[in-house]
Amino acid sequence: MTITIDRRALVLTGTLGFGALALPGFAWAQGLVAGAASAMGTGFTHAVASGEPANDSMLLWTRYVPANGGAVELTVELSTSADFAKVTARGVAITGPWRDFTSKITVDGLTPGTVYHYRFVAPDGSFSPVGRTRTLPENDATSWRAAIFSCSNMGFGYFNAYAHAAARDDIDCTVHLGDYFYEYATGNYPVAKDAVAGRTPEPAGELIHLADYRLRYASYRSDPDLMRLHQLQPMIVQWDDHESANDSWEGGAQNHDAKTEGDWNQRRAASIQAYREWMPVSDEPWKAYEIGTLATLFRTETRLLARTEQPDVAPLFKAADPMAALKAFRDGAWMDPGATMMGSQQEVWLDHAIRASVKSGQRWQVVGFGTIMGETMMPAEAGTWLDANADKRARGYIEAGIAAAKAGLPYNYDNWGGYPAARRRFLSGAQNAGANLVVISGDSHNGWAYDLGQDGKPAGVEFAGSSVSSNGIEGGIKADPKMIARELVASNPELKWCDTSKRGYMVMTVTPDAVSNDWVMVDTVKAKTMKAAVTHTATVARGRNVMA
Repeated sequence: MTITIDRRALVLTGTLGFGALALPGFAWAQGLVAGAASAMGTGFTHAVASGEPANDSMLLWTRYVPANGGAVELTVELSTSADFAKVTARGVAITGPWRDFTSKITVDGLTPGTVYHYRFVAPDGSFSPVGRTRTLPENDATSWRAAIFSCSNMGFGYFNAYAHAAARDDIDCTVHLGDYFYEYATGNYPVAKDAVAGRTPEPAGELIHLADYRLRYASYRSDPDLMRLHQLQPMIVQWDDHESANDSWEGGAQNHDAKTEGDWNQRRAASIQAYREWMPVSDEPWKAYEIGTLATLFRTETRLLARTEQPDVAPLFKAADPMAALKAFRDGAWMDPGATMMGSQQEVWLDHAIRASVKSGQRWQVVGFGTIMGETMMPAEAGTWLDANADKRARGYIEAGIAAAKAGLPYNYDNWGGYPAARRRFLSGAQNAGANLVVISGDSHNGWAYDLGQDGKPAGVEFAGSSVSSNGIEGGIKADPKMIARELVASNPELKWCDTSKRGYMVMTVTPDAVSNDWVMVDTVKAKTMKAAVTHTATVARGRNVMA
């Protein structure tokens, strides 16, 4: 099956009705493709979604375009039965063109740990597709399981990870750690030779203005697998860089040229507005979620609001003595305490919130970051990973990483490797609070497991997920992935496992005494398939802060 995303296929009719949840995955997806082909651009265009779960409330999302293109009031209904024999809760909200006809309604008074079915009702009496969601547990829950995603690039292939997770019946919630889409123009990333036919999102150009970001969301949200996942599971979401522009920070981005693309603040504001319109998320920049007495899960913001600019080490390699320049950077600018991922306000909030979580008796403190925290340096053997025909960019990346490692530096400065003082503050705070810390992260497109340490003592563990579809570091190298993994682990004391060859998602299971994490890898993203397998599992016992 191929879904071609174009302007005529961005809006889907809301005619699937109550039976949508009962359809098997592929039949359901084929129905959506048929709906896209005949879409008229009005009505419920992108099904439904839920997010911001609590034990007694839920945020519910839809998009409805009335025939007159004006304001419209929608009602949402919830029921514990799929037939809506008894409506247990309602909410209303007004939407219109000022927010791209998207609507978010938070309904409270719900029962903890309960599955709800929900639907939106338009003024003409038409219904949205039916969604399913689940509130967070209360009190002494014995288990909670989340599917965790990051880095979804439509051009590289199919969202088989979403499809596989949506078909499961053992997931309580989903988490997306960022790079929900990519801002590049067609042919940039992926380049034409790596792109999958029929997987080209709109608009064709790079995202700069509000209309661009809105159209890219509409395009991605028309993908049947992503739509189904949203329809069946609540999602806790946070952005990383590509929801705005590559390697973004408070004052700019690697992929932003002020001379040709205008004021960064306007582009940043446009990306934030579209994100808050199209995603099932509140306008709070960061938030804590209480999962019964099992854990507190923290949603963070590490990109657009307070991040200082990433270090740029490229000029150091042009110095008369590059190694001396690298060492001077290592001992000086790299350790600047003013460099921050989150800003002081969020740092203080998170530190206090972790302390409060521990003090309240929560068994675990789970923190979601967009990028990896574990220390990772390039192995000296990495030069052998490249074949003789490796391009200049790939060779330069590896060679620069090897040189940096000789000076005691990481190869990635866009993740926590560029902010060692901020990392120290976070981990020291978790240690001082007595936290049972689990960090979950995305961004790298590959799978990793770290024991995080600070001052020679365990501070927590990190589970970093592979991408849904974006190419990983294996895209520029030809060596055996098993050999690469061995050499990476041997060169990095915090790193305990990695996989640089597959796409997929993570499934984290939280119990009172342990947290385990499965890396679920799909067979391919170049063709539609539901084949996937758990390729690795890591477990941390409470009170240990290192993996078993």
